[in-house]
Amino acid sequence: MGKSDSWYLCCQSSFQRLKQNRLFEFFIIGIIIFSALLIGIRTYDIPEIYIKILEALDWGVTIFFAVEIIIRFISERNKADFFKSGWNVFDTIVVIISLIPIQDSEMVLLARLIRIFRVLRMVSVIPELRILLTSLLKALPQLGYVVMLMFIIFYIYAAIGSTLFSTINPTLWGDIAISMLTLFRVMTFEDWTDVMYETMQVHPFSWIFYMSFIFLTTFAFLNMVIGIVVNVMEDENRKANAEKHKGEPTIIDLHQEIQDLKDLVISINQTTKKPE
Repeated sequence: MGKSDSWYLCCQSSFQRLKQNRLFEFFIIGIIIFSALLIGIRTYDIPEIYIKILEALDWGVTIFFAVEIIIRFISERNKADFFKSGWNVFDTIVVIISLIPIQDSEMVLLARLIRIFRVLRMVSVIPELRILLTSLLKALPQLGYVVMLMFIIFYIYAAIGSTLFSTINPTLWGDIAISMLTLFRVMTFEDWTDVMYETMQVHPFSWIFYMSFIFLTTFAFLNMVIGIVVNVMEDENRKANAEKHKGEPTIIDLHQEIQDLKDLVISINQTTKKPE
């Protein structure tokens, strides 16, 4: 092994310890928050001199993120594994685009929009946020069926509402599309009692229409969505814990090793026991 290889392995080991250091992680989180504050400050009308200072600070943050990406890449033993993580690819793309000097006015706007996405790096740094977002994404296929069923309920109730209430208030119940928007207002409790009382003046029992719709959509479907997301999050937490403790002996393994030791001790005692 040459000196260059030895130096590289030393740097790799040092960067790996730095990446796993909790203080370094907290420092990165602090820089991400600082970057978000810089983005927020630039939305205000501030003097030109402060804009120059903010641009210098923004470039400093970008350079820090570039160095941090390099540290993470060098600390990875298998370089191919670094790009197997979608978050690593996302971080790298955002940093590379942020480093490109752009003078065109339209491209400058695009570069600023890209820099806004640096706030999402908070998700890639904090494992708990990654688990939460991954759970939401994995729950989408199951949530799709819930949304489909909710659309069917919306469509049925919108057709009924348009048939019964279109003459009362065409603005809210004129056709099925407008009726679905009105039902969405009812589901979100946005002044829905005004809509109900208006129809109750003509149809006194129309409150049954609203109560049953709210029960089916707001309560039943909301609990279904929560249940699906919670189940997926539990699965992701179990997978994360299994990955974290991969290779470590489990309780069953320890019990088996203890039993094997007992059997070995008994066998040795029987072998060394003197005949009477």
